[in-house]
Amino acid sequence: MTVAERIRLMSFHAQASSRHSGSPVNRPSKMKARPKAGRLVACTSILVSVCAMTAAQPSNHEWVASWQGSPTPGGTFYSPGCPSDVGLNNQTIRNVLHVSAGGDWVRVRISNNAGNNPLAVGSASIALSAGGAAAAPDTLHPLRFGGESSVLIAAGGEALSDPIPMTVHAQDNLDVSVYLPASTGPSTQHYYADQDNFLSSGDQTGSSAATPFSSTISCWMFVSGVDVRAAERVRGTLIAFGDSITDGYLSTNDANHRYPDDLARAFAARRGDTLSVVNAGIIGNELLTIRPQLEFGYTAPFRFARDAVNQPGARAVILLEGINDIGDRSAKASDIIPVYLQLILQAHEAGLKIYGATLTPFAGSNAIYGGDYGTAAGEEQRLLVNAWIRSSGAFDGVIDFDKAVRDPANPAQLLPAYVGDPLHPNDAGYQAMANAVDLDAILDAID
Repeated sequence: MTVAERIRLMSFHAQASSRHSGSPVNRPSKMKARPKAGRLVACTSILVSVCAMTAAQPSNHEWVASWQGSPTPGGTFYSPGCPSDVGLNNQTIRNVLHVSAGGDWVRVRISNNAGNNPLAVGSASIALSAGGAAAAPDTLHPLRFGGESSVLIAAGGEALSDPIPMTVHAQDNLDVSVYLPASTGPSTQHYYADQDNFLSSGDQTGSSAATPFSSTISCWMFVSGVDVRAAERVRGTLIAFGDSITDGYLSTNDANHRYPDDLARAFAARRGDTLSVVNAGIIGNELLTIRPQLEFGYTAPFRFARDAVNQPGARAVILLEGINDIGDRSAKASDIIPVYLQLILQAHEAGLKIYGATLTPFAGSNAIYGGDYGTAAGEEQRLLVNAWIRSSGAFDGVIDFDKAVRDPANPAQLLPAYVGDPLHPNDAGYQAMANAVDLDAILDAID
C-alpha cells in the first residue's frame, strides 16, 4: 500500500470515528483552515504531522531558493576555526546567511547529508541578523518540522522546515540557529563560508543576544538552504555552480563580494522580471576526482542533481569547473569535455538552461598550489577547454569569465587589479565576472 493510500485510509477511519462521536471535523486548506463540504480530513494524533505540514502553506510553484551552502563531509584544515571534524555536543550553531531574493514566507533546509548516523536536532530558529551574533529580537521565529520543534534526520538526509510567514528582503542577512543536544560526530558543513558564524553552549536558539555565542567559526554547519515564496516577478532560481572561484575564495570576509553575490545584487536591482541567485560553489571541487580533503566535497556530477537540478525554482545554471582538474590532476581537455556534456544533458533533461563559463587565467599560481596550476602544460589544456566552450555550441550560452578578468598584456594571468592570488580574483575581479553575465539574455532564454 502506498503512503497516499495509507493516508486516505487513515482519513476514512478518522472521519468514521468523528461521525460516531459527534465531534466536529475540519479540513485545513493551504492558506487558512476552511471547512469544505464532502472533503473532510481529521487531524487525529496519527495525522497530526500530515495536517501540520499541509495547513497554512503557500503554493509550491512560487518557492525559489534564496541561499544555499552546498554540503560537504566534516573535515577541516583547522579545527578551532571549523570544528566539523569533531562535531558539536550540547551546542548551538548560529549561521549567518545572505539571501538573494525576498519573500513573505520562508523555510529552511537542515542537512545531515554527510552524516553516517541519524542526526538529532533539538530545536532551530530563524531571524533577521542584527550584526555579529546578534539577532533582531522581534523577528525571531522558532522553526517547526511537521509541527514539532525537534527532528531526527536520517544519515544522508535533509529536513525541510514547515513554512513560516516572515518578511525577508533581497540582500538581507539571516540568522539560522540550530541546537544539537547530543554528540553529532563529524558534521555536515560548508567549509568555506567567507562569513563569521558563531557557537554557544546549550540551547540558545530562542536568544537574540550575541553574548552566549562566545566562539567564532569560519564554516556553516548543518544548514544547506533557505527558500522563500517570492514575488511573481522572481521567475525562478539561477544556480552558480563551481569551485573556489564561485565559492568566493579571497573575497572580503563578511562582505558578500563573491561573484554570485554581485550577480544577485544586479538581478535584485532590475525593474520587472528577475531571478534569485544561489551559490553552489565548493572550494577545491573537481569534475573528475574526489579529493582526499573532505571539505572539498564530492565531484560535480555526483552533486549536480542535489546542488543544481533539484534546487527550488531552478531555471538555469552557470557552470565554472575544471581548473582544479587541470591543476591538481593534470587532466586533459579530452577528459573534461565529456563531463561537461553529461552535465549539459542532465540540465536539459530537467528543463534547465546551462551556460558554460570559460576557465579564468592562473599563470603564477604554481608556486602556491603546485601540480599543473599555472604551468605551460596546464595553460595548454585551459586554452583547449576554453576554445571548446566558446565554439562547440553545446551550452545554451557562453559566459566569458576568462576575457572579463585576464590581463590583455599577458592573457595567461589575471589583470593585476583583479588579483587576490594568481589563481583567485579579488573583490574587483569577482565584480568583473558578475558584470560579464548578460542578465537579459538569461531571462529571455528561460521564457
